[in-house]
Amino acid sequence: MPKHPRPSFAYVGAFTTVKRKAHGKGIAVFRIDAGSGAWTLVDTCDAIPNPHYVCLDHTQRFLYSAHGDSSEVGAYAIDAESGKLTFLNKQQTGGNNSSTITIDPSNRYVVISNGPGVAVFPVNADGSLAPHSDLVIPEGKPGPFHEHQHGPHPHQAIFDLTGRFVVVPDKGLDRIFVFRFDDERGRLVPCDPPFVKCRYGAIPRHVAFHPGAPYAYVVNEQDSTVNTYHWDTGRGTLTPFQRVPTTPSSYVGDNTAAEIAITPSGKFVYASNRGHDSLAIYAVDPNTAELTSIGWESVQGKKPRFFGPDPDWSHLYAANEDSNTIVVFRVDHASGKLTPTGQVVETGSPSCIVFRTKQPAPG
Repeated sequence: MPKHPRPSFAYVGAFTTVKRKAHGKGIAVFRIDAGSGAWTLVDTCDAIPNPHYVCLDHTQRFLYSAHGDSSEVGAYAIDAESGKLTFLNKQQTGGNNSSTITIDPSNRYVVISNGPGVAVFPVNADGSLAPHSDLVIPEGKPGPFHEHQHGPHPHQAIFDLTGRFVVVPDKGLDRIFVFRFDDERGRLVPCDPPFVKCRYGAIPRHVAFHPGAPYAYVVNEQDSTVNTYHWDTGRGTLTPFQRVPTTPSSYVGDNTAAEIAITPSGKFVYASNRGHDSLAIYAVDPNTAELTSIGWESVQGKKPRFFGPDPDWSHLYAANEDSNTIVVFRVDHASGKLTPTGQVVETGSPSCIVFRTKQPAPG
């Protein structure tokens, strides 16, 4: 595994409103003890309601937030020593329920999946955001679940490993759209073909790209599955060839899948289950990239909307939205198995975690 600086701060996005039955107070800032790994809350920033998904820029000097049930995106400056956030500004997204947010490889644009579209925001020199330079609303027929699929609803906009393409799973349309990213103008250009169809009613949610081979894995929310795709890095096309469940065959209760991640070695894939309340673990075939289930690990909480690793992938952190906890697991990179460390961080309605080292990279 590559060595990374041990994180000194964690930033936790959260839901905050009564409508969401939430207990969060804003973006929580935690200091991480270098010796024990213990988290201590140092600040909470509540500039905009429901800052449930956050990302850092590549210099680690700024943080950006997506907001549920909102038409706004937020920008913040980070104090290098204290880790605290200072609100810089907000912009209108052109949507009403943002899901995820990321920054492009050049560190000049923020891209947000904002329901019902995808918006691109240029980053100003001081880290604040300019008005969006592009807003694309996908077209298509909604899926069968009318409560959740009443129109286009991109739930993620993620760059592939080349940085040339933006891949957008659309929950509302059961399609995965792919765009070329024009980093000169900050615009999204549809590929040809512009999308791949998913199984009707699957509700594709998030994507993880294999780090060393032309494959991608998509977690489907409604039917609780993961699809394996071949990824054409020249054309920007996805071709599915495998579908596996995220829950064991013995589980007969309700479930929706949420997050997905792959180890830097490309040997293991993880997906989270809300209902079964677990992390599904898969081994990746080194020749075919197909997934084989090797078990499930309880998240020791309820509704793991998000999970993610620390920078060196020594640990995974499950954000249990409904039990107001973050549960820490040690990753065994030989077997893929997860072991609870016993560390549990209590925080209201956690829904995203990003880590920062103490000293940011130069601007």
